[in-house]
Amino acid sequence: MNKTKVLWCLLLVIAFTIACPGLAAAADPVIVGVLHSEEYTYAEMMKNSYDMALATINSSGGINGRPLKLVYGNDRGKQGPGLKAIKQLVDKDKAVMLVGAYQSSNAIFMALAAERLNRPLLVCTAADDRVTQREWKNVFRMNPPAGEYTAGLEEYFLEDLQPKSMAIVYENSPYGTGGALRMMWFCRENDIEIRKIIPYHKEKAKTESTGSAYFQRLLSPLKAEPPEIIFMVSYLDDAALLVKKINELKLPSLLVGGAGGFTHQKFINKVGPLANDILTASLWAPQLRYQGTIEYYEGYIGKHSVPPDYHGAEAYSALLIVADALRRAKTFQPADIREALNQTNRMTPFGPVQFRAYKNYQRQNKLPTVVLQIHNGQFDCIYPLQHASAKFTAKPGWRKP
Repeated sequence: MNKTKVLWCLLLVIAFTIACPGLAAAADPVIVGVLHSEEYTYAEMMKNSYDMALATINSSGGINGRPLKLVYGNDRGKQGPGLKAIKQLVDKDKAVMLVGAYQSSNAIFMALAAERLNRPLLVCTAADDRVTQREWKNVFRMNPPAGEYTAGLEEYFLEDLQPKSMAIVYENSPYGTGGALRMMWFCRENDIEIRKIIPYHKEKAKTESTGSAYFQRLLSPLKAEPPEIIFMVSYLDDAALLVKKINELKLPSLLVGGAGGFTHQKFINKVGPLANDILTASLWAPQLRYQGTIEYYEGYIGKHSVPPDYHGAEAYSALLIVADALRRAKTFQPADIREALNQTNRMTPFGPVQFRAYKNYQRQNKLPTVVLQIHNGQFDCIYPLQHASAKFTAKPGWRKP
């Protein structure tokens, strides 16, 4: 080819690029910002799950031929860093939408920031009821709100255990308070005597030495008249310390967790044999067998050698929903992404996802919850019965009414 023909070819390429700039940028990544709390127990599991989902999405064509890219912003579970993380992801990193939000006490501020910055946010872990009760058009949530975490547990209580008395112990935070209030209403609606209501401040239980004395003072009154069930809403470290302290007090009560810190393998590792026979509400279990559940569960174990709990399934599935919406969106403008999210109707390893309005919630996904019991150092699903991998076993010294 002579120089004249080469020159003409170059000129044609340049002219085509100028005329069709969208095609020239077709390989540019689509950026999604992840609101991530690196200091918390579930951060590693969730990041591992986001990365697994990212690999799956990009290996299957990304977002209509463009690779998906994740940029992480550490919100540190606090309002100031959370707001800073959102602004950086939107203004500097140019994220077309946001996903994540773990700490309930911080999520409400980040959701408000996303609304003001006009950037769609898919919440996949934070449970504060208020997150989807504020008429914020940019805020969607995939996981159930705190007030619905114990729905499966409540059904199981009524169908099988039929408790007559209960004590409620909970972290005095939006997440803990939401779960505790729902259980209080359940007890009052079903004539279950509430022996004690015990809120605690997580700051006073930060270390085992100070927390042990603190919980000793709070829990000791239960010895006078032990309830049949002690229901607890806590994150991991507090959950482990509460169980140890209750066993030191030799209370015969059946111990029940409200999800949160009671569903992680690290909880079993921290308390050892004391974990056996504890029940917990959970948002997910591999026994549910949703489309892709077993593949995700076994894939995670294969890569990381530990089983994931619902926090990992939430993160993995949330990114699949993000990719699905971005593929269907007419453009990456906020209004078009919101429209795609509002039209979402898809099955994921975490369960079906469809954002709708019900009760006081807006753009909220609704899912059934399950009951797990720890047997010989592992979690078994005991309810719903059609998904059960084991039967309920009574704690030694505890008898079903």
